[in-house]
Amino acid sequence: MSLIFVIVVVFVAGYYVGHDGAKKEVTAKERSKEEAKRSMVQKLEEEAAAKERLKEQSVSQKLKEVLKKESQAEQAPQEAPKKEVAPKESNTTKQKEVRAPKEAAKEYEDASHEVEEELLPIAPERKIATGSQKPKLAIIIDDVSASSHVLSIKSLHLPITMSFLPPSKSRPNSHTLAAKEDFYMVHLPMEAQSFKAEEPMTLRVDDSHTKILQRIEELKQLFPRVRYINNHTGSKFTADEAAMDRLITVLKSQNIAFIDSRTTGGSKAQKVSRKYDLEYMGRDVFLDHQMDKNYIVAQIKKAIQIAKKHGSAIAIGHPHANTIAALGESKSLLKEVELVLVDKL
Repeated sequence: MSLIFVIVVVFVAGYYVGHDGAKKEVTAKERSKEEAKRSMVQKLEEEAAAKERLKEQSVSQKLKEVLKKESQAEQAPQEAPKKEVAPKESNTTKQKEVRAPKEAAKEYEDASHEVEEELLPIAPERKIATGSQKPKLAIIIDDVSASSHVLSIKSLHLPITMSFLPPSKSRPNSHTLAAKEDFYMVHLPMEAQSFKAEEPMTLRVDDSHTKILQRIEELKQLFPRVRYINNHTGSKFTADEAAMDRLITVLKSQNIAFIDSRTTGGSKAQKVSRKYDLEYMGRDVFLDHQMDKNYIVAQIKKAIQIAKKHGSAIAIGHPHANTIAALGESKSLLKEVELVLVDKL
């Protein structure tokens, strides 16, 4: 009996010892598999990371090469453009070099060139407004001839009438600038009493009807949608009744209205307009006869008061920095009237 018990105990102990050993062996094998799996995953991750670094290095290297080429291209001396070989000069014909002139954006440094008299001309008598409609004010900016003028005026976001000088050597693009606008005027150069910096092709008091007609037809070729013209300088021309008669007759035949800039108190524009049963339109206020900004703001206020008194008014300014600034600062004042283009008066 004791022997059997010993045998059973040994068997049971052996079982448990063997089982425990087998269990440990299995656990060791599983641990080994996990370690091998982790090692494989780590290896794969390292390989993927290496490939990504290689890819990034490749892209970076290509980018550096491109930048290097661009840098070398910028630093490399530019090949001079080939010049056209001009034909040799003959005894009868000489070839002249044609250069593109720059825009004369600052040709007129102040507005006083328009009026040569000591005092600004007084506006003609007008009827007092009696209606309840909101008064209208048209502001014309003369001497527009450069893209900088157009941009500064349009930056105001106000209905300002631009009056373009005809093209010349110093402003060859004025008509192309006007063509981009929905509405514009032409600032026609006319003979002054003593203004020295006269524009090319200025109308003179002794110009014939035929010559004036030719000039206006030329302007219509350059400014095909022109419906209003006002005088640039012109203190001598507008004071000459015969000259104004010829001009108004021509303008009427071309369906163009004349707006008197009133550069002289002796202007005959109103008299001639009445002769042909035409409505007279003339400037009420010069905004920038003096270039001080405070003066210009005061003139804007004056124009508003005149518009309120008579129902409408015309103010003329120029594309100078202080004029543009004064108009920008006067937007709240201008709400007292209806600011319109001249064709809405």
